[in-house]
Amino acid sequence: MYSTIDLVYLSFVYDVWDNVGQSNLSCESLLHKKPPYEDINLFFTIYRGLRGGTVEYNCKSILDKFGISYISEGPEREVKAISSINEAREGDLTMCYYEKEKGVSMISQSSAGIILCAKSMQGRVHPKDARQELFFLDNPRYAFVKIMNQMYNKKNTAGISARSVISETAQIGSGCYIGDYTVIGDDCIIGDNTMIGTRVSLQNCHCGNNSIIQSGVTIGEDGFSFERNADGELERFPHIRGVKLGDNVEVGANTNIARGSLSDTIIGNGTKIADMVHIGHHALIGKHCQIAAATAIGGKTKIGDMCWTGLNSTLKHEINVGNNVIVGCGAVVIYDVTDGDIVAGVPAKSIKDKVTTPSNKLFLMAGQN
Repeated sequence: MYSTIDLVYLSFVYDVWDNVGQSNLSCESLLHKKPPYEDINLFFTIYRGLRGGTVEYNCKSILDKFGISYISEGPEREVKAISSINEAREGDLTMCYYEKEKGVSMISQSSAGIILCAKSMQGRVHPKDARQELFFLDNPRYAFVKIMNQMYNKKNTAGISARSVISETAQIGSGCYIGDYTVIGDDCIIGDNTMIGTRVSLQNCHCGNNSIIQSGVTIGEDGFSFERNADGELERFPHIRGVKLGDNVEVGANTNIARGSLSDTIIGNGTKIADMVHIGHHALIGKHCQIAAATAIGGKTKIGDMCWTGLNSTLKHEINVGNNVIVGCGAVVIYDVTDGDIVAGVPAKSIKDKVTTPSNKLFLMAGQN
């Protein structure tokens, strides 16, 4: 007769009102006043929080939900929070992707209730007491991210700030959040469930669904392109195209993405761009790339899928970078890079033959910090 969330709500109301003489109200009259909580996990959080309790999470259930295989050792338990491996306490979840002696040292010294460990650590480390559980996984960092997102899945309230400025010709999708003092120009298109922070400027831009644009970002202004006349004076090259961002793209604070001059600047689905990055006019960046902070990418440069650029790296204009490429921190790339290569230095050269880390782990490590 009643849904699960209705029963939780009724339990909460009777529990709170029992001491004030109102618990004799009918279920129907109470449900009529029920707030519109559609997320059962959110309601449990509020319910238990108001009762003075703390929400506990079962890591096995979350891992099973996402089909992540694991081997566990120690008594099954739940956790209340997440912390670093050095600061974690009995009620906390943490992780350690280090292996060999460094992994042994960090895991054995941690007081965390649950530690996600690399599978290679099985047999080398054990729970320090009856209050600790260890999980051994192929990629503990990935599993940690999935659990953390489940525990701290805080969604911004959809809405548009009254202090934002949005063109009448702009199209804003459903479920979007737009922060204070953000400006969205003529004919921009913002996809569904996209979060845009404060003081963002979007011009000549199409943004996909489920994206995040952090505060201070500028997208769609003219790029840096000029021609000299006979007297050596500079004349601006017109920019008449725009910027197209795919779905699930993230753009970090104070990043600039220039509009295209004759072709669009394109950012592929799932690509994540850190803070203070510059991307030049009609650059093309593929899918699921990671562009670290302060990377500078010149105009007309093409980057393939699943690439990673290190902190403060520079990619010259009009070069081609293949798929699954790693660019080292501070590298200056002035030549084309082939698929799967690893380059570093000034000017950047291939160091792939000098890297001893297995290729299946190296690319995962590139995104870790």
